[in-house]
Amino acid sequence: MVMYKQELQLRDRGFEMIAGVDEAGRGPLAGPVVAGAILLDPFYKNSAINDSKQLTAIEREQLFVELKNRAISYAVGVVGWKQIDEMGISNASKLAMRQAVLKLDPAPDFILSDAFSINTPGIPQMAVIKGDATVFSIAAASIIAKVSRDKLMANYHKKYPQYGFNEHMGYGTEVHLKMIKEHGPCPIHRMSFSPLNVF
Repeated sequence: MVMYKQELQLRDRGFEMIAGVDEAGRGPLAGPVVAGAILLDPFYKNSAINDSKQLTAIEREQLFVELKNRAISYAVGVVGWKQIDEMGISNASKLAMRQAVLKLDPAPDFILSDAFSINTPGIPQMAVIKGDATVFSIAAASIIAKVSRDKLMANYHKKYPQYGFNEHMGYGTEVHLKMIKEHGPCPIHRMSFSPLNVF
């Protein structure tokens, strides 16, 4: 019941449309940052829902399909590498989360976000540290965000196969760093991130 604690307390206070929101892709050297937002039926429970980083790719994919089918509403926000370079990853992450929340229909009457507060005037919210591991709706949103971003990176792999984006999703793995050294950066690399900022 720990994962449902925040939602239960909020419903006791009269909130009904409680959205969870989280982002994926703060750390990679390439690609966008992607946020997921989700409104779930208050009676929906699933003990398999967890922080997306604690799940296998197969588990995430299966839960992604179920969450899409069981959600009252879900949405994705995407902020690209150029904006990340211009505004910084923290601001870009908040923007992606705000985009995702504002796409939800119906609109939420409360927002639970992972780590960061986001600017959504008129909608009360709570930022929860490590919320993706402790709050059900944020964990669900983390799955939406992660799977959505992985799909985008798999598509970029088709355009730039030499970097192996389908394997490391743009993170700074040894293989990825080697490919950058060998081929130089491609158009979706974040040029403000080290070691790309030397190019």
